[in-house]
Amino acid sequence: MRIAVLIPCHNEAPTVQKVVADFRQALPEADVWVFDNASADATAHLAAQAGAHVRHVLAKGKGNAVRAMFRDVDADIYVMVDGDDTYPASAVRSLIEDVAEGRADMVVGTRLESHENASFRRFHGVGNRLVRGCISALFGHPVRDVLSGYRVFSRRFVKSMPVLSRGFEIETEMTVFALANGFVLSERTIDYGTRPDGSESKLHTYRDGIRVLKTILFLFKDMRPLLFFGTLAVLCVLLSLGFGAIVIHEFARTGLVTHPSTAVLAVAFALVGVVSMATGLILDTVNRRSNEIQRLITDQVLAQRRPSA
Repeated sequence: MRIAVLIPCHNEAPTVQKVVADFRQALPEADVWVFDNASADATAHLAAQAGAHVRHVLAKGKGNAVRAMFRDVDADIYVMVDGDDTYPASAVRSLIEDVAEGRADMVVGTRLESHENASFRRFHGVGNRLVRGCISALFGHPVRDVLSGYRVFSRRFVKSMPVLSRGFEIETEMTVFALANGFVLSERTIDYGTRPDGSESKLHTYRDGIRVLKTILFLFKDMRPLLFFGTLAVLCVLLSLGFGAIVIHEFARTGLVTHPSTAVLAVAFALVGVVSMATGLILDTVNRRSNEIQRLITDQVLAQRRPSA
């Protein structure tokens, strides 16, 4: 099997050489690729010196770098790791194992069980727990670490996933895509370290946190439209029944409707509920047909690859 180590980097000059060297030593049979995401320092030059294949991605954002990685690199197993030297290269073979043996399509190196005190900035741990709680509730599958940047993918997963995110919400999109499309996801605990001196995190706690939550909401709408709009329809119908009960009770008691605005509001909620349910049914049908076409195309791509393997 051909293995590719993919390292998205933005201004990681203090650490990229070590990361490349560590993974070349831990996985000598793999090709190591560094996708330099509009760095203003010597990241690309240092990565090339360390023996990595270097590609330049001019559009800023980790999601843009991942889109280029998935599009340009051809392999059977893909390892994605951040270039900040916080993830241990020594764990890579244990992460690869499930994908290589066909037991998983994506393996996530989970950090929350084993990390140093300074590994996470303030509120990052709380934010991660909030995000994983939302995903577990919405998609019915418990996950331990949604935002880990250390992952292993099968070829099928990489060639199936249309990367839509532009920034740090990409890990959330990967997790949701796997859960919503029937890919097998597994998680393995890793030791998460701290950034060395001179290396700074590019993650903005509040701005990127809001982006991640918005990504979860929109992906839930796109991938579970019947549940999303069906829930909205039920809420509207309940509100309609509540306001309507007030009007009916008043009419039964007095024979008059003295609050026409309440009656109009009840009808409006009922109409919105009907439209929401119809929207959910239509989008669910479109979504199913779209997924079928996508999987057929992916199967054809993979079938064309097999004879030359």
